[in-house]
Amino acid sequence: MSKPLMEQAIYKAGLGDIFEKVLDGQRLSREDGITLYNTKDICSLGFLANMVRERKNGDYAFYIYNQHINYSNVCTNLCKFCAFGKEDGKPGAYCMTVEEIVEKVKERLDEPIKEVHIVGGIHPELPYSYYIDMLKEIKKARPDIHIQAFTCVEIAHIAKMGGKSVEDALMELKDAGLGSIPGGGAEVFSQRIRQKLCPEKLPGDAWIEVAKTAHRLGIRSNATMLYGHIETVEERVEHLMALRQAQDETGGFMCFIPLAFHPKNTELEDVAPTSGIEDIKNIAVARLMLDNFPHIKAYWVMLGPKIAQLALGFGADDMDGTVLEEKITHMAGGETSQALSNREIEYLISSAGRIPVERDTLYNVIRIADGKN
Repeated sequence: MSKPLMEQAIYKAGLGDIFEKVLDGQRLSREDGITLYNTKDICSLGFLANMVRERKNGDYAFYIYNQHINYSNVCTNLCKFCAFGKEDGKPGAYCMTVEEIVEKVKERLDEPIKEVHIVGGIHPELPYSYYIDMLKEIKKARPDIHIQAFTCVEIAHIAKMGGKSVEDALMELKDAGLGSIPGGGAEVFSQRIRQKLCPEKLPGDAWIEVAKTAHRLGIRSNATMLYGHIETVEERVEHLMALRQAQDETGGFMCFIPLAFHPKNTELEDVAPTSGIEDIKNIAVARLMLDNFPHIKAYWVMLGPKIAQLALGFGADDMDGTVLEEKITHMAGGETSQALSNREIEYLISSAGRIPVERDTLYNVIRIADGKN
């Protein structure tokens, strides 16, 4: 469709006012966010999101050579949407020793891994020293690795286990080797949702406070939203606006990752899986609402490589990375591969008409696939 015809379609879809705001670089309102979620015109929505995506990142699409380690699934929260967490001592529960975690890192010393991504459950018994030792020993085994570890929920728990403030715990974790914080545990900030689905979990406002504390200490982080369960469109928009407000205050978020809910093996198995349209819509709306976030990620592990590839034209500019051995999504019925190679990721990106860019965790460019440096 030509540009004039696309613009006509946008006005016909009732998105003309939003289009003019996007053209002028104006911030979208709560009502705009609801309108975007409710539109049936996915092509017009994608056109708007792609305008912002290309304004911020051109044709670049980023990925990282990384490794995932889920150190334990023992968890006291046992959220209703989670298939990963297990009660201590129950079938399927596990907890890796520090030595086992380090061995996982050592097994791949011959690969050019730039990041090890570490998350786990809220374990009731692991001491504070376990987390400090984990970071220190990984850095000994692989000094050049960037460690992105422990969600804001885990950070609050680790601080509690050590009898420390979140700020003091973060400073000690940083000294031990923590480089940045992943975005998990945010779910949906709505108090209604958290009361129904994860009443034991760190409240939404406390999650944001942990993230802002980390940012003030120079620790960057990501942010997520789990969508496709029982949340409303309004609750999604309010979640995005809370993140936008926090980013206005600290500027410490690097990337936002919409996470599609996988119902298998959870207490919400009767909820239908998200559709491809819903997945693309969440990418696009996030790109439009989160004007102060540099990057939007299409996490291929949850979306599947094909939808993630399509998302590169609907606001996303990142596909995460090679991953290997992710357990959380796969225990909830995720049917994607455990890993993709650099070559596979670059093919997905380039065949979508974008330029593959290998990055580090902090989005420093390592290599542009077409040879331009």
